[in-house]
Amino acid sequence: MFKLNKKLITTSVALTLASALFMTGCGGADTDTSTKSEVKGSGPYNATRNAIDGGVTYPRENGVETAYLYNTQDMKGVNYGRVPTANELKAWDTDIMPDGTGMPIGKGTVEEGDELYEAQCASCHGEFGAGGKGYPTLAGGSVESLTNQRTCPGMDAPKRTIGSYWPQVSTLIWYIRDAMPYAHPKSFTNDELYAMTAYLLSANEITIDGQELDDEFELNQDNIMKVQLPNHDGFVPNIDGPDGIENVRAFFADRKNYGAVGVRCMKDCQKEDVMRIGMEITNVVPAYSTVRDLPPEVEGAGAKSAAEKMYDASCSLCHKTDAMGAPAVGDHDAWATVIEQGMDTVNKHAIEGFGGMPPKGGAMDLTDEQVIDIVKFMVESSK
Repeated sequence: MFKLNKKLITTSVALTLASALFMTGCGGADTDTSTKSEVKGSGPYNATRNAIDGGVTYPRENGVETAYLYNTQDMKGVNYGRVPTANELKAWDTDIMPDGTGMPIGKGTVEEGDELYEAQCASCHGEFGAGGKGYPTLAGGSVESLTNQRTCPGMDAPKRTIGSYWPQVSTLIWYIRDAMPYAHPKSFTNDELYAMTAYLLSANEITIDGQELDDEFELNQDNIMKVQLPNHDGFVPNIDGPDGIENVRAFFADRKNYGAVGVRCMKDCQKEDVMRIGMEITNVVPAYSTVRDLPPEVEGAGAKSAAEKMYDASCSLCHKTDAMGAPAVGDHDAWATVIEQGMDTVNKHAIEGFGGMPPKGGAMDLTDEQVIDIVKFMVESSK
């Protein structure tokens, strides 16, 4: 289901949606008249009740849906499966909804979540959710930044984080439960889910009934329902609740919501009243770039070696903690056991792969010598 920020609908969005509607059969000036006659009174531009996007659904007749063919093959003998059991349905029906439906029973403090985040999440999402290594930034930003375009001087680009963009806290705890941590999803207990959610809310300076979430604050299935994220009203249409589908139909039925004005056509579209970008960013510091390199290190104390940089880029996901079953860098006992095999064997395993680790940890662009340098760095860092 599309969710559009009401302040962010631009001409490109309008064109995308308009194209989608044309593809559903909304022909226009160039539509063949014989096709129109087969619509049987619905009209090529009139939305039908069962078309959520507002497009026309044409009746099927004699193997065709107006100009569009559909499958008329004999489907006898095709195995359509079976009706799922009650337990199978229950295993899949695990949605956590904004009204509290499906909310797990549990509790956890901000401090517990902080410790859990450092152990399981910081290696990808950065300290305090500040982002890093290509994974999403979780904290910071502002709702106001969402209206910024990338060509307006002196303005930050839109920053979409939990505190600035997400509308419902139920989505947060649901996503953590089903998809995180990356290395072994669905492994958090209910108490850990609440602890992690509490920490991320605290990192985004979210309050509950005006109360700041300090280290001792305990989140549970009751008080989480009091959380109101800053952008909770920033999305249209409202898809939550029993009226969600009707809200979507009403939104797409009014073409002014996505920039469509006047009569639809297949040529010379939108000559007038085109929705323009209101706030454009023309200067961003630092400038936007597709380069993924980290900023250069300052020479001297604290500068990372080439081996450590390669470790950060190619090996830290599995070796920063022992969550993946790999020896964690800094764990003296774990690496002492590894070293007992002899460094020749250790290097051979690193290059050729061993157990669950693929050759070169999956970073096949590394040379054998670079892999050996990384192993040396990990061993030296674990003494």
